Amino acid sequence: MRPTTEETAHGGDVTDLLRELTVQLRLLNHQVSDRLGLQDVDLECLDLIDRTGPLTPSTLARAADLHPATVTGVLDRLERAGWIRRERAATDRRAVRLVADPDRSRDVLALYAPLRDAVAAICADFDTDQLATVAAFLARAAAAGKTATDALAAGQ
Repeated sequence: MRPTTEETAHGGDVTDLLRELTVQLRLLNHQVSDRLGLQDVDLECLDLIDRTGPLTPSTLARAADLHPATVTGVLDRLERAGWIRRERAATDRRAVRLVADPDRSRDVLALYAPLRDAVAAICADFDTDQLATVAAFLARAAAAGKTATDALAAGQ
């Protein structure tokens, strides 16, 4: 689906580049999942737990937009493989918090090192103000993506 001339003049090129970036990151994530012996959805959930955790299984299900039964299967696989642990919450012994194993998280980060290094080299070509603009753009693009996802999920 190629944008029209008018769309291109109003950010179509940027949208195409974001779509290409999305594809490349999805392919990289798939390679990382394969290397670690995880399913793609397992890696996505592990990333959410690592970046935003500790969190509850229901919070993870909402964040990943997965059915609770699916999350249970993912968590069972991640726990069996030593990627996460389930801990009882101190305030409510019935509640469970999901915690990523920091040593295993380093294994994941190591597979992303070539991308991190390449992005750092790219960033070195920009000054602080330019990087702030790029960061603001990416934050707004991510928020727009979330809004679009939420609208589709709500049936709009």
